[in-house]
Amino acid sequence: MIDKLKNPDFLNAFLDYSSVILNKSPNTIKEYNYDLVNFLKFVKHHLKLTDETDLQAINITDITIEDIKKLKLNDLHSYLAYLKDFHNAKPATRARKAACLKTFFNYLTVKTNQLEINPAQNLESPKLDKRIPKYLSLDESKDLLNIVRDEESRNNERDYAIITIFLNCGIRLAELVNINISDINFSDNKLNVIGKGNKERAIYLNKACVKAIEDYIKIRPKDAIKFDSRDALFLSERRERISRRTVQYVVKRELQKAGLDITKYSVHKLRHTAATLMYQYGNVDIRALQELLGHESISTTEIYTHVDNSQVRAAVESNPLADM
Repeated sequence: MIDKLKNPDFLNAFLDYSSVILNKSPNTIKEYNYDLVNFLKFVKHHLKLTDETDLQAINITDITIEDIKKLKLNDLHSYLAYLKDFHNAKPATRARKAACLKTFFNYLTVKTNQLEINPAQNLESPKLDKRIPKYLSLDESKDLLNIVRDEESRNNERDYAIITIFLNCGIRLAELVNINISDINFSDNKLNVIGKGNKERAIYLNKACVKAIEDYIKIRPKDAIKFDSRDALFLSERRERISRRTVQYVVKRELQKAGLDITKYSVHKLRHTAATLMYQYGNVDIRALQELLGHESISTTEIYTHVDNSQVRAAVESNPLADM
């Protein structure tokens, strides 16, 4: 929950604009607030507007637009350098925060004319490292599902359905916890999810997903405590909509039971696994994969078109000079 009483008015106005006009999701608004609150605390320290040395303790309610007008591009670079040097922020994290700053300063200059000069106009996004995503092999995925299915626990059906959906549909963590029963059309085996940017897309459920969901619904508690949890597909032991943290714990626990390295694999790696297996074994068109994963840009989906080591080995072995 955002505490707007701790924010300056211009920040709250930007958050309202992002929510109402840009139609950003509640999660995005929270991220904007978190990023900009920390940025403004850095600004007060960087411009020597406070004697407080602990950035987290800095009060930003008194920061003004006149203070913001003092900022130049170099100050934004200093902020990104601070994130890298003191918080070990990775390029992807710094790129996301840079994008947030560009949106924020565009609002202050173009949309509301509170600034005459946009210090973020020429702010470049940090170059991202291109790495092959980590994913489970087909055999590792089968082993994981078998272990979850065969164990005896209070939440066996729920946990099996969760991991089945991750490995078959490649949905995001936030999308999974927000699934409502009413989002599922069992006659068409179709699931509607709200992804990034509040964009809705349809995901078609295969037989494994449908069976896992139906088996769970049979034993799912019918008396959820909170009103907004009554239609939630996945419930916690407290009979509330399951939290992201609980899902992360469940996945981590099951990965450990399967003997998989939890420093390499996580909830998001199950999404990588689903996408990779569909591309490698299903001859899925990259545009269809883009639609399934909810990627805005095709370039994001292209990371799953990597070749695996067996393909590389086969390519080398097929060299006509291999037998010389």
